[in-house]
Amino acid sequence: MQRIIDKIQELFANDTVDRVLGWKTGEFSWERTPHVFTKEGGLDGFVYDDFCGANLSKYLIDESAKKDAGKVLVLLKPCDTYSYNQLIKEHRVKPENIYVLAIPCRGKVNVDAVKAAVGTTVLAVEETEGDDLKVKTFRGEKIVNRNDVLFEKCQVCQKTHQVYDEIIEAEPYERPKKDRFAEVEALEALSPEERYEFWRTQLSKCIRCNACRNVCPACNCRTCVFDNAKSGVATKANTDDFEENMFHIIRAFHVAGRCTDCGECSRVCPQNIPLHLLNRKYIKDMNTYYGEYQAGEDAETRGPLTNFTKEDVEPSIVYGKGGK
Repeated sequence: MQRIIDKIQELFANDTVDRVLGWKTGEFSWERTPHVFTKEGGLDGFVYDDFCGANLSKYLIDESAKKDAGKVLVLLKPCDTYSYNQLIKEHRVKPENIYVLAIPCRGKVNVDAVKAAVGTTVLAVEETEGDDLKVKTFRGEKIVNRNDVLFEKCQVCQKTHQVYDEIIEAEPYERPKKDRFAEVEALEALSPEERYEFWRTQLSKCIRCNACRNVCPACNCRTCVFDNAKSGVATKANTDDFEENMFHIIRAFHVAGRCTDCGECSRVCPQNIPLHLLNRKYIKDMNTYYGEYQAGEDAETRGPLTNFTKEDVEPSIVYGKGGK
């Protein structure tokens, strides 16, 4: 973390940036909240460690649009840079107002998994020099290996930094070998009735807090259809099975071809619904039917659902008015 702080101080000192989008410590020892630090306010409370799981790229939509505010420095982990590229592609951020500092990442700790591992109330979680986490509980101190309690998105991550102005090199570490499509394939192997029951069980837990939508970099419409009073679905609660299904299925279709598989939707869900599996199913199918494609790998390539020609469509489709 000290290397990051030193670099930020250097960029403050030479007036390269005016503020920093990073993380600060929250109420609990493991909580890390996205926060904007200014040159005048300093870096009091700034932190970067195993608990900084939030993808900061979406906050750039507002931060980069501020007039006469100078450049904002953003700290992006490897997976975050894909979301940033996608936002550039969709003209939702102003890269000329952003300075990207690429930071190392060896996976982020899921405190819910830590709680499950120790089986009792967690009072505090601390990093150690190695891979062990020191967990303080009502029943004393316990040790948990960080590699056993990473977020699912980190367990399958093979991503590397795709875009940056400057990079802080990381120490080499062994990449996870878990297949990110294994869970999707397991669902595909079920019968239609079993798959339906799985998703009904999961989606029935939804409380429509909108956390998944609000955190998703691909959900960046100025006015969401679910907030539009004229849409007929605005502020709808999950009053029945249809409402529960509709919200998540529409949202998954909305980000299809644009989802970078950053896993933020599942990370923030208070009900622990595996929402990433909906998006990952679409990614798997697009790879199968359109060819391998990774959203956000660059800021120019068109996605599989928009990169088409007239020759791609069914012969019966006629373009132009009057059949011309």
